[in-house]
Amino acid sequence: VGNFTVTRMCQQQVITAVNRSLPGPTISVNEGDTLVVHVLNKSPYNLTLHWHGIFQLFSGWADGPEYVTQCPILPGNSFTYRFNITGQEGTLWWHAHTSYLRATVYGALIIRPRPGQKYPFKKPEKEFPILLGEWWNANVYDVEEESLNFGGAPNISDAYTINGRLGDQFPCSENQTHKIQVQKGKTYLLRIINAALNNQFFFSIANHNMTVVAIDASYTNPYVTDVVVTGPGQTTDVLLNANQPVGDYYMAAHPYISAAGIQFVTNATVGIIQYKSSRSRNSSSTPIMPTLPAFNDTPTAHKFFSNLTGLKTGPFWVPVPTKIDEKMFITFGLGVSPCGANQNCSNSPFGTNLRFSASMNNHSFELPSTLSMLEAHYNNVSGIYTEDFPNNPPLVFDYTNSNLSFGLAFTERSTKVKKLKFNSTVEMIFQNTALIGIENHPIHLHGFNFHVLAQGFGNYNSTVDEKKFNLDDPQERNTIGVPAGGWAVVRFRANNAGVWFMHCHLDVHMPWGLGTAFVVENGPTAATSLRPPPSDLPKC
Repeated sequence: VGNFTVTRMCQQQVITAVNRSLPGPTISVNEGDTLVVHVLNKSPYNLTLHWHGIFQLFSGWADGPEYVTQCPILPGNSFTYRFNITGQEGTLWWHAHTSYLRATVYGALIIRPRPGQKYPFKKPEKEFPILLGEWWNANVYDVEEESLNFGGAPNISDAYTINGRLGDQFPCSENQTHKIQVQKGKTYLLRIINAALNNQFFFSIANHNMTVVAIDASYTNPYVTDVVVTGPGQTTDVLLNANQPVGDYYMAAHPYISAAGIQFVTNATVGIIQYKSSRSRNSSSTPIMPTLPAFNDTPTAHKFFSNLTGLKTGPFWVPVPTKIDEKMFITFGLGVSPCGANQNCSNSPFGTNLRFSASMNNHSFELPSTLSMLEAHYNNVSGIYTEDFPNNPPLVFDYTNSNLSFGLAFTERSTKVKKLKFNSTVEMIFQNTALIGIENHPIHLHGFNFHVLAQGFGNYNSTVDEKKFNLDDPQERNTIGVPAGGWAVVRFRANNAGVWFMHCHLDVHMPWGLGTAFVVENGPTAATSLRPPPSDLPKC
């Protein structure tokens, strides 16, 4: 990991990148493999790498979130991530889990079936990773630092990317358009990854439908759609049938904006699907552009997210747990907190004494800085976190009413976690609050998949909404886009000992405190207990 100079939007920019590439290298494995990744930090920044969606069964030391499972890898130092990949197939990804560095430090992690095993769909002619990202004409580390120091929101990105390229809708980018060649009559697998920091996307291909067959490395019942909606951290595998007349077709992505009154770039990032032809083609012809939904088309986004179901005949399908040991009602959203001693909050919309914050159940999560939480757990070190994260918010109110007292928006900074017994079943009801605007939030849980039982708008009502639960074939995910001004219900089994971070995958909200963690106790045997730490684990 080191400095890398690239040219984008008419200027050169030094970025942090892996092996001098953007995106970083695609890692391809088979289910059952052990993956070993040697990381040498030649960048000027502290950093860690996270293997997004990998269960890390009893190997939480390799999960990667900074100060949760490890201290950062200091400049000039190295660390080897070693873990087994079991019970998972499909598309995941890896990225930096330190500040805004994941804007350019990311890549695909593709898990294919073991030799001799097959996909639960017809084998495609070819597979293509499609990584959606954001681009800043600035040092992204400085963008975040400025935001935190001055109390306001960070500067928005200047463009969006497909596989690191902006596409010809942005200045000086005519020759920076990602292209894929297909043959008429063949079917292809697109592995779509939203690697953006702060933007959800609508993604379409002109004149083509797509068939969703997996999300977050979990197989789904086939779902035909002309648009894919994806939040930061989520992956979507789609089959593309090249059944149109020979020609060039844009694939395009632009933001899904669920919050009102925010700034964003309206240009779409594009790539080109090129049909192969034995005839000579006019390469100067303009590809056909798809019609993308309106930026604020929440009904289309909700239709997509809520119509996906799990494939019960898939190789790793897990039935929905019916017995619930822990039931949690988690309110989350934006809030405010007092400015710190080293902040002037001159850019804060709340005045010079207050800054943006975010919280779960009114607790704004603060990472430790002297020891990782997993080390504290393993070595029984006190003072790093407390095990009193509440199962319910401190106050019951009209959560989606935007006209309530501003005093409700004040949050408490803490490092509170929820302790779970091994193999206990947890149901979480996520409820978005409207104290400072509503927004679709992608909530990511490390170490587990969960079943998405139901989702909707307004305040969750158990009497009415429990009747909507899909307990037969719900989708499985590791990242759920909770509807703007709405709720979602998920359920998982805590069968993986360790410390597991849960947080919003909008990077603007994570440093503001929108997260918590689960401490899962060891199981009854050595095989169901957290393994000892590696000898080269970085020190704080």
